Amino acid sequence: MSVTVRVPAKVNVQLAVGPPRADGFHDLATVFLAVGLHDEVTATPADALRITCSGPDAAQVPLDASNLAARAARLLADRHGRAPDVHLHIDKDIPVAGGMAGGSADAAGALLACDTLWGTRTPRSELLELCAELGSDVPFSLLGGAALGQGRGERLTPLDVGGTFHWVFAVADGGLSTPAVYRAFDRLAEGRAVPHPEPSAALIDALRTGDVHALAAHLGNDLQPAALSLRPSLADTLAAGTAAGALAALVSGSGPTCAFLAADASSAAKVAEALATSGTCRTTRLAPSPTPGATLL
Repeated sequence: MSVTVRVPAKVNVQLAVGPPRADGFHDLATVFLAVGLHDEVTATPADALRITCSGPDAAQVPLDASNLAARAARLLADRHGRAPDVHLHIDKDIPVAGGMAGGSADAAGALLACDTLWGTRTPRSELLELCAELGSDVPFSLLGGAALGQGRGERLTPLDVGGTFHWVFAVADGGLSTPAVYRAFDRLAEGRAVPHPEPSAALIDALRTGDVHALAAHLGNDLQPAALSLRPSLADTLAAGTAAGALAALVSGSGPTCAFLAADASSAAKVAEALATSGTCRTTRLAPSPTPGATLL
């Protein structure tokens, strides 16, 4: 018997970042949107915990104890007083270290897959608590759809979405370390007061009504200047997508993937084609949103 779970990538359509907290994290007001790029995590009985991975960029995925999916299996096993004996295979399609929560998605997928395989029947509220222990983005990977994240992003309020939004993602060569981007944010903020992050009511209303032009007008990412300071070439990617007709462009999360909001599916295809030939990114991906969170197949 094996269990397979499909998990989505995310884009932060708003990412407001506050000053560093005493624990080293930053308070956030972030609006997550799950997009139609997915990893699949398959759990199969085994004599010990083992991780394998296939798909684009699979060579960049750690297969040791540091893998978030492995940590998720151990955490769930500890909760239920059992051994984490499982083979987790990750079929990876979400860009690695690209600011789209691929590792977090795999952790959420592993939790749901192992819980189903082992028959441990963990209540969803407890699964979300375990997700939060694993990382700030993991709870949203389980939830999917759209949500406002507060605290360090783990406290979620589901949001209504009134339509389908079409995205193009420009995948860069190499990744960006999320901690390094936050350190750059703090460096750039030295000497000025960083306000407490607040959710954008106008952006949340644009999601609710399905108004793509209003959403484009209110996209924002406080980490973008930090990501650009570490990878200046991303400015060329953002400019190329905007010149090709994207309504708005921003760095996805901590980067280096860049996200472009298009008016409709055909416009998105044109933006993707232009980016693919621009020489400013490694590859492009098209994806609609929203899409469900971790789902048993």
